[in-house]
Amino acid sequence: MIDMKEITLKHMIYKVQEQAKSLQSAQLFSWTKEISSVDMLTVFQNAKQLKKDRTFWMNSDNDFALVGIGQAHTLVAYKDRFTEIERQWNEIKENAFIYNKYNLAGTGLVSLGGMSFDPLRERSSLWEKYPPSQLTIPEVTIANSEGRYFLTYNHYCYPEDDIDNTVHKIEAIENTLLYPKSIKEYPIGQVVASHVVAPKQWKQTVIQAVDEIKKNRAKKIVLAREMRITLNRQANITDMLRKLIHMQPNSYIFAFEQGDNCFIGATPERLVQVEKEKLLSTCLAGTAPRGETKVSDAKIARDELLENAKNREEHEYVVQMIKQSIEDSCEDIDIPSSPVIYPLRNLQHLYTPVKATLKPGYSVFDLIKKLHPTPALGGVPTETALAFMREHELLDRGWYGAPIGWLDSNDISEFAVALRSGLVQANEVSLFAGCGIMRDSDPEMEFAETKMKFLPMLQVLEESDESY
Repeated sequence: MIDMKEITLKHMIYKVQEQAKSLQSAQLFSWTKEISSVDMLTVFQNAKQLKKDRTFWMNSDNDFALVGIGQAHTLVAYKDRFTEIERQWNEIKENAFIYNKYNLAGTGLVSLGGMSFDPLRERSSLWEKYPPSQLTIPEVTIANSEGRYFLTYNHYCYPEDDIDNTVHKIEAIENTLLYPKSIKEYPIGQVVASHVVAPKQWKQTVIQAVDEIKKNRAKKIVLAREMRITLNRQANITDMLRKLIHMQPNSYIFAFEQGDNCFIGATPERLVQVEKEKLLSTCLAGTAPRGETKVSDAKIARDELLENAKNREEHEYVVQMIKQSIEDSCEDIDIPSSPVIYPLRNLQHLYTPVKATLKPGYSVFDLIKKLHPTPALGGVPTETALAFMREHELLDRGWYGAPIGWLDSNDISEFAVALRSGLVQANEVSLFAGCGIMRDSDPEMEFAETKMKFLPMLQVLEESDESY
């Protein structure tokens, strides 16, 4: 990382170009400045005029958000993906010219992306635009961090670049994002068809999983299923995000565009957050619906979660797995003895936070590698459950159920587990939902649980079909 003292953008580009000429190779620079407050969804919508891929991220506390536009640099790994992505990120960060006097989360060089749930699973055409591991450094990042707003340009400077022209292009992009002309917005679109993928076969797979567990070959196996929605027009991603923010206020809201594809959702589950050496992870397992009144809501929480043996056992698997996963890389691990209720609009979960201090020499990538997949998304034992899923699960999960998130050059990062999500492809949407199969699981009840987990995305799409 080559830090730059306080200079103008144009002067910085001159400096970077000198290095580019000296080395006869392009040099990446990152320039951050504070801006007036903006509406992040308006920025996201304005960016559509640039005809570049967009990324959106908002944390579950609704006090931090990122919008990324375009691709200054893309890091992709197919083999040894955690180590390879980390190597690429460190190399880019080390050699980039970074001007950032703020050092707040989301400022400076920022990379956003995700990875597939299981790189050993045969990939389907559904996820062809989403590699097993990909992080993107956007051309432009807008951050809402600690109540302040920042704009970062990331750009490769070549020896032959016309600097005045480069500055002009950057200013034009800023004007498009922050000072837009009137844009006609279209609604999300109406659902004209829906298709539940192989429901009978999925229930039969639940029976097979229960049989494996009763034969003591596994303790838990997580199975997911897919629902395909057709709209009467191409989906409006901004409108979907707006509804998700309104309807799922305690969730991470995300969107990762790749051409006319967009992986979008509202997940309640943090995988890991790292700020310097401080770590925060989340155990979120055990699911029940919300009640219509405070009394019924509390009764459901008590009967179906806090005092339910299956859900408590399922939750404890996740707690112990996270503890064991971080023991080598962390110290001062702090885990409450009992879970509490984490309420969402449609659902409620058992929740246990995990706090720790990261030991020297370890990174967020080491943690992701150890934590993914948690028993809430994979099963117990992990390899046995994954082997069963590869053979019997009816879909390629792609980025569903996998780590998604961001990291910056300030050693701050946050990754969530991509639940309650869908893959938009023009006017079609694949929705995903899963549940943990245990020894006493009933196929109809598990099907009903996944039906409940479709609700956050279905309501955004204004789905009224009761057949799902």
